[in-house]
Amino acid sequence: MKLDPQIAPLIETLDSGFPPVHTMTGAEARATIRSRFVAPAQPEPVGGVDDVQIPGGDGQIRARIYRPSSAAPLPVVVYAHGGGFVFCDVDSHDGLCRNLANLIPAVVVSVDYRLAPEHPWPAAAQDLYAATQWAADHATEIGGDPNRVVVAGDSAGGNLAAVTALMARDNGRPVLAAQLLLYPMIAADFDTESYRLYGNGFYNPRPALQWYWDQYVPAHSDRTHPYASPLRADLQGLPPAVVVLAGHDPLRDEGAAYADALARAGVRTARCDFDGGIHGFMTMPMLDVAHEARRAATRELAQVLAGSSTGDAAVAP
Repeated sequence: MKLDPQIAPLIETLDSGFPPVHTMTGAEARATIRSRFVAPAQPEPVGGVDDVQIPGGDGQIRARIYRPSSAAPLPVVVYAHGGGFVFCDVDSHDGLCRNLANLIPAVVVSVDYRLAPEHPWPAAAQDLYAATQWAADHATEIGGDPNRVVVAGDSAGGNLAAVTALMARDNGRPVLAAQLLLYPMIAADFDTESYRLYGNGFYNPRPALQWYWDQYVPAHSDRTHPYASPLRADLQGLPPAVVVLAGHDPLRDEGAAYADALARAGVRTARCDFDGGIHGFMTMPMLDVAHEARRAATRELAQVLAGSSTGDAAVAP
């Protein structure tokens, strides 16, 4: 297994430039990451973008709605950004959400959920669930199809999307059509083979990942709860899943274990493997493999939403 040829010459720079977030407070890490964000001069055009406030259980939740130029009604994708539960926001993932809106095509609702450590578990999951309920209830108003609501997210956001799918099943609403999980944080297990292989030197180091869990779920006893670690849940009756995995990612094994567990539980699961990828690669638009992964994942999702899927789709560029 080799790094993608575009990533290989960059990996040392990427890794050395990753801030030592595990030595910072949440606010310091957030400010550091935010200071490095540079918005593109010309964002990808979409049919429309609106910032809205969604009522949640603990106040208003900010969200950004992207509508492609395609005719309504469209699927609705409720998206949770990555960032270790601590940083990033709707701005950091604006480019990815624009692209997803156009590729699927779908109305994408990007959720600015509450961040840790100021708002520990289960605040972020509760926010995404509340936003998903709102999106389902207001799907027609925003140009979407209430029968095709999807939860999605990358990294920590993948955790929140998986948990929201569990919450929706357990509460009987809303009925979800699919879940799209991009290299998700699924369990607080730091001793997998992928952690041993890629927990140092591959841009998303083990100390940072451990710190993320410490910020979001500080009580170790809470980490066994299915709404914190979905891998520990009963997975029967969940909506179809599309799971993207990066080969050179400490989280690879837990994501693969989750995809396998979903399939064993009878959940239709499409798995897209990108062996040359690193954690977070789909938000790096300079990489050809990022765009290949976006196309593959949205193609699988579109097939699920159309009522058919190619099943287990291992994609290795």
